[in-house]
Amino acid sequence: MKRPESPQPVTLTEAIIPIASLVVLVGLSYYLFGDAGAGGPNQVGLVVATMIAVFIGWRRGHTLASLGEAAVASVSTGIGAIFILFAVGALIGTWALSGTLVGMVYYGLKLLSPNYFYVTAAAICGFVSMSIGSSWTVVGTIGIGLMGIAQGMGLSPAIAAGAIISGAYLGDKSSPLSDSANLAAAAAGVELYRHLREVFLTSTVSMIIALGVFYLVGRPGDFDASAEIDAMRSAFHISLWLFVPLIVVIVLAVFKIPPFTAIFLGALSGGVLAVCVAPERVIAFAAARPDVPEWLALVKGVWLALASGYRASTGNATLDILVTRGGMESMLSTIWLIITALAFGGVVEKCGVLERLIAPVIAKAKSAGALVASLVAAIVATNIVTADQYIAVVLPARMFRTAFAQRGFEPVVLSRAVGDAGTPTGALIPWNSCGAYMAATLGVSTLSYAPFAVFCIVSPLLTIAIAYAGIRMPRLPAAAAAPTAAAPTAEPVPPHPDD
Repeated sequence: MKRPESPQPVTLTEAIIPIASLVVLVGLSYYLFGDAGAGGPNQVGLVVATMIAVFIGWRRGHTLASLGEAAVASVSTGIGAIFILFAVGALIGTWALSGTLVGMVYYGLKLLSPNYFYVTAAAICGFVSMSIGSSWTVVGTIGIGLMGIAQGMGLSPAIAAGAIISGAYLGDKSSPLSDSANLAAAAAGVELYRHLREVFLTSTVSMIIALGVFYLVGRPGDFDASAEIDAMRSAFHISLWLFVPLIVVIVLAVFKIPPFTAIFLGALSGGVLAVCVAPERVIAFAAARPDVPEWLALVKGVWLALASGYRASTGNATLDILVTRGGMESMLSTIWLIITALAFGGVVEKCGVLERLIAPVIAKAKSAGALVASLVAAIVATNIVTADQYIAVVLPARMFRTAFAQRGFEPVVLSRAVGDAGTPTGALIPWNSCGAYMAATLGVSTLSYAPFAVFCIVSPLLTIAIAYAGIRMPRLPAAAAAPTAAAPTAEPVPPHPDD
């Protein structure tokens, strides 16, 4: 086929090729490297899949320069997430140095029962996330401490991570402070609190199911944490002052300070706390030259924890594993993953791959249940292909908006489905910015915790189920059911001659 001089729509086969390539390459990476694939092999697979997409786009008339610009523009949308990852890495480093992480684990071991840990962790994260509206902030602060408690109790890291993420996404999906909730309402053209009322109903049912599952998988039996508690008390100065950096982050989040600023200020407050409560530990960690003044040695120790994380040498192997972590440096492989995934997403979006795949699905969805199921499938596909939660909220909402209006449904039906599926499913995909963040922050691979992220799995399934059951599917007045000129269109793409 001769290459056209101007961009042309891709064929169905051409649209499938880059997606299939990505799935095959990432699957092969996991088969060959296991969880270590996120450290580099997955990124290579994404780059190869991107090059395949670039070739298809070039073959359809796009210039290499325009495809490169699309990749760069897509990566630029992830800069905010990248800086948040850096801030979380810095926070983990100084909180390990100051003893904040140890303090959270210490009091958690004293107060929480392993029999109810999973359900308690999900409930705590759910409460805090509803208060601040950010799953990333919850996971990057309280979630880290809860993972340490799970480790101290000998519980499953995968189930613990699933419980933490389930609770964290309750607020990200249902809180008026959540940016993704506001985005879902805006994308569907719905007043925010009308959207939240609908989403809160599905979120409540999903959370009850999740809490029930975590209650049932709780480990029965007694647990003696006296050895771990004694080790922590002997190596760190345990007091409630250690929670000051956590309080700083939560207060800043409540006042809607941007996540990067809130988390990085929490990291700096952890460094200041370390200097105040354990200057000898900071100086020892700095390993400064003898001629360096003490105050500069303290600065070096905190600086090193921010950059490279804390490396403990308490003499207790279990405790050393718990607090040897963090630093901006520790997030580099995850950032590499996000950059390559967003570049792939930018190229395939430029080529019109998603529109080509989704439009025929819209045309064939006849019932309300089929329409909502098609929307959810499109959202999950967008989360997989573009690696970005926000694109997965906006793009399918835009494409399906006319179809929902033509079927006579109020826009809140669309916004609820978008909120139920777009926000939580990103955490289930290893190369999505959300899944990569959760894995890097909690230290558990996405594929390991995904089966236990019950809330994230149930939410989209529940929104499909209620659509098929005809529950809470409000209709437009008859006069308003017809599409308006102002509504975005998502007309089915006609069959391509080459399909």
